[in-house]
Amino acid sequence: MVKLKAEGYAPSYMFALHSRLAQIFNDAIQDGLVARSPLSRRTSPGMGKQRPYMATTEQVWSLHDAMEQHYRAGLLLAAFAGLRLAEVCGLRLSDIDFMRGIVNPVRQYPDEPLKTECSRTPIPIPASMTLALSARVKQFSTEWLMADDLGHQIGPWQLQRAFRAARAVVDDLPKGFRFHDLRHFYGSTLIASGLDIKTVQTRMRHASAKTTLDCYGHMLPDRDDATRAAIDSAITARADSADFSRTREEVDTYRT
Repeated sequence: MVKLKAEGYAPSYMFALHSRLAQIFNDAIQDGLVARSPLSRRTSPGMGKQRPYMATTEQVWSLHDAMEQHYRAGLLLAAFAGLRLAEVCGLRLSDIDFMRGIVNPVRQYPDEPLKTECSRTPIPIPASMTLALSARVKQFSTEWLMADDLGHQIGPWQLQRAFRAARAVVDDLPKGFRFHDLRHFYGSTLIASGLDIKTVQTRMRHASAKTTLDCYGHMLPDRDDATRAAIDSAITARADSADFSRTREEVDTYRT
């Protein structure tokens, strides 16, 4: 791992490599092939932190308008429902409840079931988005939401290519902005709307609130002001105290 670090590999890559090798050694121990594993939590490198690049709402819509019509639904699902690239390309029309406004991510490209229960959490979408997706279905009727003119399923590389072409003509996007960052746009929009971290965790389909906090905790609004307000509320509950009133008068005098 030290050599990989010296060669410039990302912490997330080294963490994933270490985790996979640890699984292989654990299986080998169970099969009686080796006595012990050289890999443990003590030897595990840090997993590193994601760097979510944020775009404005105007930039997201500029990306949408710059993409060919076949691919626009994919951008909507990533930016306004938080679907990952492989989930977008694996979505069938039957996975969308157009009447109730629910997206049910159950598989990823090409047609593999999602592995975890939290990844399969239904996602509510507003009527405005349901109408936009319905228009796409009416125009390109097929089994898959993401399909070409012949009805063939669109792969992640095709959607990525269309996204990169659109990205090249949108001004002032953060350097390194990826398709996956549309999912971060979704998360940051929920945070900015005042949703609590547990709700955001559920909508992002994260396994734990820690993952959500690591990604978006710095976006929680007015943390200093909220702290002051919470403590001030507890203190002013003693407003009928003579000592408290006198202290408040002294503080007000000091401020003036």
